[in-house]
Amino acid sequence: MFSVEFTPEALEDMHHFRKREQTRIIEGIENQLTHQPTQETRNRKKLRPNRVAEWELRVDKFRIFYDLDEAGKVVKIEAVGYKKGSRLFIHGEEYSL
Repeated sequence: MFSVEFTPEALEDMHHFRKREQTRIIEGIENQLTHQPTQETRNRKKLRPNRVAEWELRVDKFRIFYDLDEAGKVVKIEAVGYKKGSRLFIHGEEYSL
């Protein structure tokens, strides 16, 4: 079982969302990333090299970007954003991976 840690930037990202949305994001992280976070699924995929993170988890319109420390069994949440149409927003600004 993996533990989950948030970076300070990811915690700041969470403050941009309503309480109900934050709860949905946390539930998605707990359900999807505590067991087998390296297994690609419909909602979880490995990304091409970029400056945010190695993996992406999709929970509704939200995107959770994370890295793994498999030896230490830690999932490190790097950023939390959302999609609006085909545009991605992280830290309240449009972002391009």
